Amino acid sequence: MKLPLLLALLVGGAFALHLSSETSDSKSPLMDENLPRDAEISRPEVEECPPGEELMPLEEEKEEGSGSEGAPGDEGAVSGQDVTDVDLQCPKEEDTTSLMSDSGCKTCRYLLIRKAECFDKAQSICRKCYRGTLASIHSFTVNFRIQSSVRGINQGQVWIGGRIVGWGRCKRFRWVDGSSWNFAYWASGQPRRGGGRCVTLCTRGGHWRRSRCGKRRPFVCAY
Repeated sequence: MKLPLLLALLVGGAFALHLSSETSDSKSPLMDENLPRDAEISRPEVEECPPGEELMPLEEEKEEGSGSEGAPGDEGAVSGQDVTDVDLQCPKEEDTTSLMSDSGCKTCRYLLIRKAECFDKAQSICRKCYRGTLASIHSFTVNFRIQSSVRGINQGQVWIGGRIVGWGRCKRFRWVDGSSWNFAYWASGQPRRGGGRCVTLCTRGGHWRRSRCGKRRPFVCAY
């Protein structure tokens, strides 16, 4: 009688262990209801270009060495902020030449500053001294009239208010006054060729070129 009883106890114990193992598996952390579902798992956000301005038709560029204008943080590259200089001096009257004006346009007065400055400082002078900005150009007529007025100075290029903002595939041209980029008059090979994130107008021919923002050039303010 003792042998059958012992066998029964052994079989019962083994069955109890099997049930315990299944219960433990059913509470595995992999099945925990508190874990996020597939839809809740965060995914990296896709970078989007800022809307509203024309995407630059540039090929992939080779960045120059450290300190080049193509690097973030370079003077006048993409910050769009004016130079902070409490001692900034306004140009003397003899260093300026009034260009064309349009009686039907309150913001179509242009002033050539013959004293050469870097792009950011030129923009600061336009704002502080004339309550304007570096000039934006939206038609061939305006471009021709400005070029006709500046071609007599002994300089090959002058700053206007165009610049590149953004990096990589999000590079875009913008005007510093915030107006739309709806006209361009690029020289041959531009804007793909050449470095620099700021825009100049050639005093001969009136075509535009990219230029390094840290270079000192005469400039045209609109106010």
